[in-house]
Parts: sequence; C-alpha cells; structure tokens
Amino acid sequence: MSAPRIGVSIVTMGDRPQAVEALLASVAMQDVRPTRLVIIGNGTALPDFTAFPGLEDLDGGVTTIELPENLGCPGGRNEGLRRLAEIGDVDVVVELDDDGLLVDKDVLRRVRDHFAADDRLGIVGFRIADELGETQRRHVPRLRAGDPMRGGPVTAFLGGGHAFSMKMLAETGLWPAEFFFTHEETDLAWRALDAGWRVEYDPELLLQHPRTSPARHAVYYRMTARNRVWLARRNLPLPLVPAYLSTWTLLTLARTRDAKGLRAWAGGFAEGVRTPCGERRPMRWSTVWRMTRLGRPPVI
Repeated sequence: MSAPRIGVSIVTMGDRPQAVEALLASVAMQDVRPTRLVIIGNGTALPDFTAFPGLEDLDGGVTTIELPENLGCPGGRNEGLRRLAEIGDVDVVVELDDDGLLVDKDVLRRVRDHFAADDRLGIVGFRIADELGETQRRHVPRLRAGDPMRGGPVTAFLGGGHAFSMKMLAETGLWPAEFFFTHEETDLAWRALDAGWRVEYDPELLLQHPRTSPARHAVYYRMTARNRVWLARRNLPLPLVPAYLSTWTLLTLARTRDAKGLRAWAGGFAEGVRTPCGERRPMRWSTVWRMTRLGRPPVI
C-alpha cells in the first residue's frame, strides 16, 4: 500500500487560543507533513490560521469552518470530516483535542506507517498523558489498565487523540452527532469492529493533555447515562441490552458519591429509554465473540 495522505482536524470553541496555537506549532514540527489541516470553530469565529508559521505551505493548505452554533464534539468533528471527504485529498485523518499537544516529532509518521501497513486498519488510538507524563487509568482503552504502555488490538479509543481511515468512515458512517458529549467514541468503535475494521492502541503516539475530570462538565452525569442507553439500544443484540445497562448501573451506584450527580444520572437514563436513539444496527454475534477475545465483551 502506498503512503497514505494525512490530514489533521481540530475542533475548538474559541476559549483556548493559546492552547490552540501551541497545538498548531506541534503539528508544524512533525517530520511528516500533513496534506491538509482543518480547524472547526464550534459556534465561534476563528482567527486567520492560513499563514500560521510552519503550516502556510501545506499542499492542501489550512481549511477553516465556522459553525453558527456549538454542535458538540462529535457534531463539530463531523463537519470537518465531511469537508475532507468532499475535497478528497486525505486518506487518514488525525483528530486532536484543542488543548492537546504533540510532544514528539514523529507522531504523524507513525500514524502514516500504521495505515500503510494494514489496509483494514480503521482506527488508531493515541495515549493520553498529563504534563507529568502520567496516564489516568480511565484513559487506557482496556480492562487491564495497569500498564498504559501495552499496545495492540482494542475495542475502544480515546477522543482526545486518534486517527481514522477515511475509507472506514465512508463505510461505517461518521460520529453520532446526537450524542453531543460522551460515549461517541464507543459507538464508532463498535460500528468499525462490526464492519470488519481493526482498532489499535499505540502508546507511542502521545498526546499531552491537561489532567482533567469529565465531571467538570455540568451535563456530564445526564449525558453519560442517556448516551449509555442509546449506545446499547443502537448497537447491541437485544439479549445483551439489559445485561450491559445493568452492569453499568451497578458500577455507577458503586462509584458515585455525589447525590446530585446520581439524580442527574437517573434522569439521563430515563431520557435515554424514552427518546429516539438513531438508527438501530445491532452488531453481529461474531463481533461480540471477537470483542470478547480481545478482552472487552460488550456487556461491561
């Protein structure tokens, strides 16, 4: 397979201008140049990035998209992916959080080599580490999360830093925009696996990201519960839906000490049950078995 053309996509709400500039500088220093850079203003205007130092001579240039409203993380990313598909000069897209940083200069080269070596590779997930180089347990996409440096095939990936095959996206569809926030990565990973694509975790692909808690977002508990229900309703064979939701209900009750958060979670769960979840495309039982062999059956 010839070397794939790499694109980079970044969604920002305009509230981290210094972090975005630092991220762009880290993209500019990569030893493999991206063909095109897309920056999406999610409900915000954007400055002129076309002459950003080190990126002004990209073959495809810098493309900016200003959305009139905040479509959420998956909705904003979809706009970038649609534009890239329309232009047609990118084979693999790297999506990065706007407060992330590529510390190493060979990240895009490693991404290129991964996809050049395997035409059924659909997703490569990056390792997320804070300023001290520590990776939180929740950022390791497997059950045995003690060693964040153990890579290989997985059934999930992190939204903060990852790469997609554009051919895969043409087959599986894009992010579930209606999720807005949380669990959209799992939905897309499950669809990719069910379509026969591979999902890999490469800890050498490092994205430095400030240590944060997802609960900092006011809507965290409600959307976590709602989207968990939608995820099951959309993707799981019917016998697995109650098992999956029961497991996560018990885990939430055991882990959550915030009474207000639990009430919001319960409201979100009810919302997930009663509201439309999008097209239902239950995965095949062979995919369930494949995920089980990879160490993450779709009931936990």
